[in-house]
Amino acid sequence: MTQQPAPEATPNRIAPDAVERYLRAHVCRHARLVALTPLGADDGLGLKAHGYGRPLRVSWDEPGEDGPITHDAVLRTMRPDPHGHDRRADRLANLVEAAVDFRAIPHHVRPLDVGTFDDGGQLVSLPAGEPWLLTDYVAGQPYANDLALVCRLARAPTRDLERAAALADYLAMLHAQRRPAADYTRHVRDTIGSGEGLFGIADSWPGGHPVADGARLCRIEQAAVAWRWRLKDRTDRARRIHGDFHPFNILFRDGTDFTALDCSRRAAGDPADDVTCLAINYLFFALVAHKATPNGGEFGNAGRELWNIFWDRYLTASGDRDLLGLVAPWFAWRCLVVTSPVWYPDIDDSVRERLLTFAERLLAGKPFDPFAGDIL
Repeated sequence: MTQQPAPEATPNRIAPDAVERYLRAHVCRHARLVALTPLGADDGLGLKAHGYGRPLRVSWDEPGEDGPITHDAVLRTMRPDPHGHDRRADRLANLVEAAVDFRAIPHHVRPLDVGTFDDGGQLVSLPAGEPWLLTDYVAGQPYANDLALVCRLARAPTRDLERAAALADYLAMLHAQRRPAADYTRHVRDTIGSGEGLFGIADSWPGGHPVADGARLCRIEQAAVAWRWRLKDRTDRARRIHGDFHPFNILFRDGTDFTALDCSRRAAGDPADDVTCLAINYLFFALVAHKATPNGGEFGNAGRELWNIFWDRYLTASGDRDLLGLVAPWFAWRCLVVTSPVWYPDIDDSVRERLLTFAERLLAGKPFDPFAGDIL
């Protein structure tokens, strides 16, 4: 069973002794905190603890030859809010960026340090440099390797049908857990407008590409924005998700034993994200294998068998047939990814055309039936 992400710890008190301990460790070992005063307020709270979100003027003394010398600085924190700061990672990124940007222009306050509060409320300084993440290692082969080989065949081997069914069952299990409504609103917005979402992927297309020039990409974006407003109030669909469930993020070992990699986007949003992220690859690998043309060729053979069993198994296990009416913006986003000349430079332009046309028809309101003969 996949574990639910731990709640984001957000200490709501700043303890004076923790501030003084930081000053003695990083500024002067003889520093003595004099006052913590909220800026923008008339009442001085002295050494009384104060909540996050309002800048605090930090006043401290250091020994000097002629007596104590008083220094001042401002301790800035951020409250969670729905403007792209609801996740701890958002707030961390914002303040780390501020520590860089504040040095970029003249006549601006200077940054002195940037850090975090640990679970005990202590101030921990972050070193300079790029971040990194260490994880455990798991053996396995990317599911993309399977698809590249199997989609060339007329019939899918039993093992591969079982793997498609196992992935559908996994997603149905994952999506059974509800998440807060705010997670859904953020997810839909990021799907369309974030740098990793539809807008960002569209920006990565080279200008004047023969399959998708600026005008075509603009029309796709505009249609996706309309879908955002259709989906905005569907917060009842907020579920735990993987967030990037494509074949390069799935490692198989023997049989149906697999491990998922690179869960993203706070692991929360609409199940349509995960379902379309994997499903588009059954289409993509099949079209690449059979060198599709803009107006010819059915989507069939082993790729279609994998597609059919995945959809049948997921819809049966989840009971979420409502998803079929909501897939358009997620399919459009993923189609822009797999047809991208940057991500997949060597695929035939006929494949790009087929998949972008598929996305455009869904965005325009064409009903989606995964078992129809005219998917494309």
